Amino acid sequence: MANSPAPRQIRFNAFDMNCVGHQSPGLWRHPEDQSSRYNDIRYWTELAKTCERGLFDGIFIADVLGTYDVYGSSNEATLRQGTQVPVNDPLLLVSAMALVTENLGFGVTAGTAYEHPYPFARRLSTLDHITNGRVGWNVVTGYLPSAARNMGQEDQLEHDERYNHADEYLEVVYKLLEGSWEDDAVVRDRETGVFTDPSKVHDINHEGKYFKVPGIHISEPSPQRTPVIFQAGASPRGIAFAAGNAEAVFVGAPTVEKLKATVTKIRDAAEAAGRDRYSIRIYTLLTIITAATPEEAQAKHEDYQRYTSDEGALALMSGWMGVDLSTYNLDEPLGNVESNAIQSAAANFQKVKDDGEPWTVRDIAESAGIGGLGPRLVGSGAEVAEELIRWVEETDVDGFNLAYAVTPGTFEDVVEFVVPELQQRGAYPSGYAPGTLRNKLFGAGDKLPETHRGARYRFAPAVNG
Repeated sequence: MANSPAPRQIRFNAFDMNCVGHQSPGLWRHPEDQSSRYNDIRYWTELAKTCERGLFDGIFIADVLGTYDVYGSSNEATLRQGTQVPVNDPLLLVSAMALVTENLGFGVTAGTAYEHPYPFARRLSTLDHITNGRVGWNVVTGYLPSAARNMGQEDQLEHDERYNHADEYLEVVYKLLEGSWEDDAVVRDRETGVFTDPSKVHDINHEGKYFKVPGIHISEPSPQRTPVIFQAGASPRGIAFAAGNAEAVFVGAPTVEKLKATVTKIRDAAEAAGRDRYSIRIYTLLTIITAATPEEAQAKHEDYQRYTSDEGALALMSGWMGVDLSTYNLDEPLGNVESNAIQSAAANFQKVKDDGEPWTVRDIAESAGIGGLGPRLVGSGAEVAEELIRWVEETDVDGFNLAYAVTPGTFEDVVEFVVPELQQRGAYPSGYAPGTLRNKLFGAGDKLPETHRGARYRFAPAVNG
């Protein structure tokens, strides 16, 4: 009898945010939760060491630049419940975490709407240098009207136009990171006194609809040049954006069937853009609640549920969907709504549930109470491992972006109970690949592949005819 093929290697990211509670409003009150230590750098260094011990690809740090003030047309519920506010900058955490780890990657969220690409490109180069190439940039276009207002705008751009703006933003960043400095521009010649050969550093001369950047990038090339490009967005325009730019995509889907459809769309779009179907690592949002036995895991889940906040969950969901859920009766179906926020979030709840019934606002609050937009998986390490393998086999997803119920306990439990079970089944790495984050993810070197959109902006010497 032929041997069964080895299962696919499953990948994990820890999903966190420089705030209280992140995706589980109200759980900050749990006696084991330490998310209120987000202001303490030791929380982050300890988490980084835990994730590296579990061979996670990285810590993916979300961010917002406004408050969730759609619910009730104010930010009172958000402030009261600690719903992603107060929130601090994600990029400033990376240096300390990089110092205490050797292989862990760091996906940092930064929006294209409110910071000019010229100084931001320098921040990316800086992080890539000091981490020795372990940085990814999660490109977001923004969805909170409060952020737009505080940056001097009446509202954010229309959904698809935000992506058009982001396309040009990335073009500027690619030109700066890929095309301004030649590989051998920095010579460090002590004899001649030349540090950089000026003839090998080039103006990018960008002039577009949104940006005019004539000059050079002011940082020398970093290990990856362009950090790994992460992206989250499953709307048609978001998928089109990912097809040209993303190397890793984060999605959220409530069921295996919906996840499979989303993964297929993304892989098809990458292929249509001239890239390999598997040139994008796709991670789906999931919260794992696990313990040594099924009974202990269920008891832990029931304990966590006692701390959830319906008000906090609905404040989050209102912001994500762009719909004021306070105007609905709790048992009222959501129905059809127009969204200028995260369109895929609204679309998920306009379909029927698995039992054929429409989603009510009460259902949405319960679903989002632990883990936000992602499903929950509750069971022993062995049960969870088997289910993760099934999800990967049935959906073609690469891995899981793990939200927490309590932190760092949720991540510690995954490392203790789930990782060894996956490794025993041959479905999880036993060590890190060498090199930069990009090489760890794809095993094909440190730089953008030639088929990636950013590669077209590399400096090419003029050919004399």
